Amino acid sequence: MIIKKYHSEIYFFLLLLVFSNFGCQPSDKSSAEQREYVKEIEEWQQRRLKNLTKPDGWLSLIGLFWLKEGENRFGSSSANPVRFPAEKAPAVMGSFTLQNDRVTVSILNNLPVLHEGKPVQSMEMQNDLSENPTILNYGSLSWFVIKRGDKYGIRLRDSESETIKNFKGLDYFPIDPGWKIQARFEPYSPAKKISIPNVLGTESEETCPGALVFEKNGQRFRLDPILEDNASQWFIIFSDETNGKETYGAGRFLYADPPDQNGITFLDFNKAYNPPCAFTPYATCPLPPEQNYLNLMVTAGEKKYQGSNY
Repeated sequence: MIIKKYHSEIYFFLLLLVFSNFGCQPSDKSSAEQREYVKEIEEWQQRRLKNLTKPDGWLSLIGLFWLKEGENRFGSSSANPVRFPAEKAPAVMGSFTLQNDRVTVSILNNLPVLHEGKPVQSMEMQNDLSENPTILNYGSLSWFVIKRGDKYGIRLRDSESETIKNFKGLDYFPIDPGWKIQARFEPYSPAKKISIPNVLGTESEETCPGALVFEKNGQRFRLDPILEDNASQWFIIFSDETNGKETYGAGRFLYADPPDQNGITFLDFNKAYNPPCAFTPYATCPLPPEQNYLNLMVTAGEKKYQGSNY
């Protein structure tokens, strides 16, 4: 009887051990996957911060000057249409000439203005929409031409800007794997052009391959992504019910991988982030198209920048 009871106890213990291990495996796997996911998002946040605060990042912008047709003198004098900071530049450095959709620069007095490390006296400047935009440097200052519609402007950077020095950091909602949502691709055949407004009050026509359809809280939503030139991911500009409260008022940006062969991709709203206009008045940000307004509180990703006055 004692031996039989002993064997029964061992058998019962082994059963408990087997079922205990069986029950723990999914939980352990789930916990490991969640830790790995949190690590992925934290690394993404670190890259985001690094890109934003680098010497030629968005926080380095200190000016944007729209050019008029003809000559536009530049330097630190208040008489110049393009005015550089007094503590960084001579009163008159030269001029930009806009003629027939071409911008040329001329430098005065052999000032050490550099292009790719070499002194410049005069040259045609390629704008930011070209394959190889022209960037000129003088001390900690750098500048280049931007083209928006039929307008041309000079965008000025300072790698030692006060905005970088006084940056207050980024705030995020808690990382939540529930905001990485599967989406189904519904193609537009053919791909269609959608109007994207911007902060300048103009619009651009962008290519949209189709809608990304997803469900949250028992409701179905749609977002129209944009195909950008030479980009491996699709670009999404969206707005939601947190805008103007917890998040930036003019919406946020998000990237998603193109759908797989089954038409499936994921929208990871933990990687939603603020447009440059949340940090500087010298950006020309696109705004969400009307169809990308979500009747939903997306409590994931980047929050409103606390140091912003914009």
